[in-house]
Amino acid sequence: DSPLLRRPDLLASLITYWQRHPSLSYLFSGRFIGPTSQAPRFDEGRPEAVYEMEVALRELRRLDAEAAAAGGSARPWIVDRALRHLLTDLTGNTHRAEFCIDKLYSPDSSRGRLGLLELRGFEMPPHPELALVQALLVRSLIAWFWDTPYDEPLVRWGTRLHDEFLLPHGTLLDIEGVVDDLNRAGIPFEQSWLDAFAEFRFPRIGLARISAPGARIELELRQAIEPWHVLGEEATGSGTARYVDSSVERIQVTVRGIDERRHLVTCNGVPVPLTSTGTLGEFYAGVRYRAWQPWSALHPSIEVHSPLTVDVIDTRAEASLGGATYHVVHPGGRAYEHPPVNAFEAEARRASRFEAHGHTPGHVDVGALRERGRHAASADYPHTLDLRRIAPA
Repeated sequence: DSPLLRRPDLLASLITYWQRHPSLSYLFSGRFIGPTSQAPRFDEGRPEAVYEMEVALRELRRLDAEAAAAGGSARPWIVDRALRHLLTDLTGNTHRAEFCIDKLYSPDSSRGRLGLLELRGFEMPPHPELALVQALLVRSLIAWFWDTPYDEPLVRWGTRLHDEFLLPHGTLLDIEGVVDDLNRAGIPFEQSWLDAFAEFRFPRIGLARISAPGARIELELRQAIEPWHVLGEEATGSGTARYVDSSVERIQVTVRGIDERRHLVTCNGVPVPLTSTGTLGEFYAGVRYRAWQPWSALHPSIEVHSPLTVDVIDTRAEASLGGATYHVVHPGGRAYEHPPVNAFEAEARRASRFEAHGHTPGHVDVGALRERGRHAASADYPHTLDLRRIAPA
């Protein structure tokens, strides 16, 4: 009775649409994402995965069409055989996948033939109303694809996947496209229903207002998403272990009211790669930085970058107009004894680590700034400044 077995093209539509809209993978996920996470996208980590998935989906649709032409339906185990070796993590674990078909229709055992698809990229939200919105979104997409199968080409995202869609701007712009698609399909899904998810996944760290001659500038910092990489095996007292490196974090810097010909935005003395949002005078960029220094991590010799000092630089006056400072931990060195009891306490803790001042004083060497920016630029991540690539001043 499973719709995914009666109509194999439905699963093909879901996989294709999720691949083309990364916001569905990241807006509702937990913090542990990426190729070594508990629910990786099939196109994360292996460059040949998209090509092989194209072959598998084409074959699945061919077999389904042949069965329909013969007056029957596709054999139920075809879906499992076609996709089980592609919907896995890097080690081949079929359970650790964003689309887990372990319990769909596996010929190996009766426990694997339940007609179920697990969407493991969805984290349990903090409120039941949010869970209802998640369920409504998935049901809306299934209703659309049941009536109109989705057969579009897969996208070779490459490093764009993590450069654009782990930042709030990229994810929220993409999810707007999903809502527009549902509306065009006749499903009245509203964008405002997802606002709570946006604030939960990308909370605002702080907002600074800067007064400058002829300009009123706003500088906003928001939390972004950073993949946690699983490290190589290391010996422990009880055997071997593979640690997860959660010491690198990412934020999004958004600035409004600047003139890109005159102003620069820097973080710890390095220009950030500003990209226009499409609104006049509004730009954004990501900043990747080391938040803390564990004994075992990627690049263990790179020190902590906190606090982050963000400046708006007037290149004509060669001075900072103002800025903000973000402390990754409590600026007084306080260690919290328990997790925040609710969203208000969590917001208060973030606010205590943000200061709407603390910019770089004195004369600014704009030529040296631009040179540091050229050294920091990366063709792989054009929207993100990675402070790990910058030698200490």
